[in-house]
Amino acid sequence: MRRVLQMLLLFVATVLVGCSSGDPGRLGGSWQMVGPVKMKVHFRQGEVEALGIIDKVSYESKGNDVVVTYESGLMKGTAMRYTLIGNDTVRSELGDMKRTK
Repeated sequence: MRRVLQMLLLFVATVLVGCSSGDPGRLGGSWQMVGPVKMKVHFRQGEVEALGIIDKVSYESKGNDVVVTYESGLMKGTAMRYTLIGNDTVRSELGDMKRTK
């Protein structure tokens, strides 16, 4: 029984570690805000660039949501949720964004 419990704990730990990474997954690439502010945001391996500022981040995928946690800069410690609505649209607290080519 103890061996089964150890295997279960190892599996859970592996899944949790695998969920958070530097890979932006489906959020990867360049996006532009929809609306009066046409800010571009670039999601890359381990970082986000907006307004010429590059911050180190980690990404955690949860279904259609990608949670971006800032590890440096003014937003250090802040997490932002981006919900993928189709392949080319993302909704966030800041507004909707469209993928750019």
